[in-house]
Amino acid sequence: MKPDWDKLMDDFKDSPSSLIADVDCTAEGKDLCSKMGVRGYPTIKWGDPADLKDYEGGRELSDLKKFAEENLGPSCGPDNLDLCDDDSKASIAKFQAMSPEELEKVIEEADAKIATIEAKGTKEVAKLEAKIKGINDEITAAKDKKDKTVAKESAKLGLRFKKSVAAAIRKKEEASKAAKGSKKKKKGKKEL
Repeated sequence: MKPDWDKLMDDFKDSPSSLIADVDCTAEGKDLCSKMGVRGYPTIKWGDPADLKDYEGGRELSDLKKFAEENLGPSCGPDNLDLCDDDSKASIAKFQAMSPEELEKVIEEADAKIATIEAKGTKEVAKLEAKIKGINDEITAAKDKKDKTVAKESAKLGLRFKKSVAAAIRKKEEASKAAKGSKKKKKGKKEL
């Protein structure tokens, strides 16, 4: 993916409204990655720097480029009210009227609510993953039991020997038929 990402950055390097960049989360970008909720690598985030979203699309250059062309650039916000619908403008005006302390408090409350929802969702996903693991373990055990039972019964019935004797008989019959066919051809020839 790195070569495609580098090409995408190069394609957008002169864009006046879109930034495509990468951050090394193992070195100098560690704090930024932690702040942005990066938990695995590579992670692609997009959108308003104050509210980045996870990118869930394809990882090929064509997918990345199409997404960037369709989604990056100026968007509705305090600096681009002309791009906002009336409801969004009203929300922005409401938040602009708050004191910084009041706004920070409602942000903290919203973040706490989102964190609770994420924690609950993560817990539910973990339960489902545990069920899936249990089912996969049951499937593996059932397959192993079936394979052992089939092997034991095949040995008990002498199936391998039956099949090898049958194959040897067929081979012998085919050889015999081939030999008889060869003798008939010789008898049918006349000498000049």
